[in-house]
Amino acid sequence: MTVTAKRVREAATLLKGSVIRTPMLPAPMLSHNFGCNLFLKLECLQHTSSFKARGALNALLGLNKEQLKHGVIAMSAGNHAQAVAYHTKRMGISATIVMPAQTPFAKVARTRAFGATVVLEGRNLNECEGTVNRLIHENALTLIHPYDNELVMMGQGTVGLEMLTDELDLDVLIVPIGGGGLIGGIATIAREMRPNIKIYGVQTELYPTMKLAVAGKKITCGGETLAEGIAVKKPGEVTLPVIRSLVDDILLVNERELEWSVGALVEQQRIVAEGAGAAGIAAIHANPSLFSGKKVGTVICGGNIDPRLLASILNRNMAVDGRIARLRIDISDEPGMLAAITASIGKCGGNIVEIYHQRLFYDVPAKLAKIDAVIETRGPDHVDEIISSLRATNFQVRQMENNAT
Repeated sequence: MTVTAKRVREAATLLKGSVIRTPMLPAPMLSHNFGCNLFLKLECLQHTSSFKARGALNALLGLNKEQLKHGVIAMSAGNHAQAVAYHTKRMGISATIVMPAQTPFAKVARTRAFGATVVLEGRNLNECEGTVNRLIHENALTLIHPYDNELVMMGQGTVGLEMLTDELDLDVLIVPIGGGGLIGGIATIAREMRPNIKIYGVQTELYPTMKLAVAGKKITCGGETLAEGIAVKKPGEVTLPVIRSLVDDILLVNERELEWSVGALVEQQRIVAEGAGAAGIAAIHANPSLFSGKKVGTVICGGNIDPRLLASILNRNMAVDGRIARLRIDISDEPGMLAAITASIGKCGGNIVEIYHQRLFYDVPAKLAKIDAVIETRGPDHVDEIISSLRATNFQVRQMENNAT
């Protein structure tokens, strides 16, 4: 089977009514900040909050009666697992999902809630392969690969068909890359609909797998990344030649750019995205001149982010932007000092988030104390104003770098 634009269109017909036709919306604030005309394809609003629901269903619809009878198996740390589990439950097919042992409890619980049998094995997807192969052999299961499958790729390509149907005059497409199924499918249909469109993939600096493979270089990758959804160690054999042929370039983004992008989507567009889902925004943030003045479309490919991680990212972004600051204030240990500090901060319009009163540690003299005040501000100039006010009241003050202790 060959991946073609015609088959992507056929997949769209098959999937109609069973997946959500997600919105393609303008992003006015981000467009203003980046100097481009930016549109976001919100696959974070798809079933199971990820584009994976498309490719998984297209692959399931391609199974024969014997395969349907025995059931399917998939290996995934999250989004593909949930997509396969969701559709197999709906279609009455048995599904086994092999997940790394360290997969967050919430993702395991959601996958099980859809009725799939979950097997926890190994530290990563590569270590799951042996278990998957054994279960296939023992139970005659059919593997639904997360990306290295032509039916999966054509299902994912329906994202691009919808994007260019809604906004045919896009100059640029930016698509996150893990194994390459999403960008492979999108690039296939995009080259037919708009042959001269620029297509950029995005990977993390820690996992530049596809970029290295396209260049014919040795693949080295690893490390903890916010974009675990695209942290793939081995590119797809089916997807690699498609990407090599149709994608203009693959851009790399770092962890700080990913964090900023997750936060910016929440604050500026009220969109919740996981790290991989925000990778396209990170690529524009890192390369603004590449997209300046262009009409750009990017896929917010998933929204499955842990709430605690999201909260941490938002707070870290505020600290970096100077909207949250931690001040260390030396005081004499006597009544009224804390009241004087809070009055000084309040007079400047600062909002005290937390106060730590330290007097029991050996590095603090017995007659002195230290106050650590975490303050919400309007930005760096406002922080300077508050510090000046405290110093004018004869307090010794210093700002702790990046909200550190």
